Amino acid sequence: MIPFPRRFETLPHARQWLMLALFSAAFAALLDLASIPAAVFLGPMAAGVVLGVKGATIRVARVPYIGAQALMGLFIASAITPSILQSFAKEWPIILGVVFSIIVASSLLGWAMSRWRAMPGTTSIWGSWPGAAGAMVIMAGEFGADARLVAFMQYFRVACVASLASVVATFWAHSTGVPHPDIAWFPAMDERPFAVTLMLAGICAIVGRATHFPSGAMLLALVAGSALNLAGLVHIELPKWLMAVTYALLGWNVGLCFTPDILAHAFRALPKIVLSVALLIAFSAVLAWLLTETLGIDALTAYLATSPGGMDSVAIIAASTNVDVPFVMALQTIRFLIIIMIGPPLARLVARHMEVSGRYG
Repeated sequence: MIPFPRRFETLPHARQWLMLALFSAAFAALLDLASIPAAVFLGPMAAGVVLGVKGATIRVARVPYIGAQALMGLFIASAITPSILQSFAKEWPIILGVVFSIIVASSLLGWAMSRWRAMPGTTSIWGSWPGAAGAMVIMAGEFGADARLVAFMQYFRVACVASLASVVATFWAHSTGVPHPDIAWFPAMDERPFAVTLMLAGICAIVGRATHFPSGAMLLALVAGSALNLAGLVHIELPKWLMAVTYALLGWNVGLCFTPDILAHAFRALPKIVLSVALLIAFSAVLAWLLTETLGIDALTAYLATSPGGMDSVAIIAASTNVDVPFVMALQTIRFLIIIMIGPPLARLVARHMEVSGRYG
């Protein structure tokens, strides 16, 4: 049995990595048993937080981190299907109206968090935006926000939204709940598409790093992967074990940067974060009600489509219930892509008008 050290900075790096791996596996298993979304990210991040607060000196190297960004971009690209584009083409005015309403509401809540001085700089803006939480954490860190606090805000909201959405799905769909899917970690796969996927990720990582653009590897992989996937030129093959490694690298990169001071700040801001999450969920529910009243969309489809959680957790719930999955994923995907495009300039605009840099130092 490995004794638990009081401080980790005194341990050799190999011992620190071993402890990190063991804690990550244990936390991820517990979260998975509790059916918590993104357990393979949250578990390693939680392990990183424990070691970071205890003074660990290990860090994720830049090269594997950029590679993880590229794989994350391809993973999101694989979810953009022709059915999503068809649904968007059919209902684009409504989808864009709902998407921009949610973005404006979340931006106002982020602005309010800054005014309340709950979070420093543009951290509150990135933490309040709905989308793919992992991507938001990556981009926030690349654009100068505190990725640790952004991760805390994003995944706290994802946990709340996913739990509530599961309850709503159970109530409205008269089911016994969202089934917990069996995960095939090492499925049979076609070696050629897998090799092409790795090659594409490598090219995007190299080019993205060379451009020195924040989150360049992830954004390039997202754009290139989506175009090639929709054109039928590339089949993106990302087995579960590879994505588990990817999420672990991203989670460790965030968690290991936590310190006792930053963790204390997050908990001091918790009441305001809870209020912000509750207001955004309530606003999204109002939008869902408007969709049901104006378009005749069933209530569960409308609720999941406007839900401000992560795309992965919403996709799992949608696929497990009798809803219009293409419409749900069209709205979720378009919202994420718009935030990806307007996020950096909008964050800078908010920071400039509020003089956040001067206020927080």
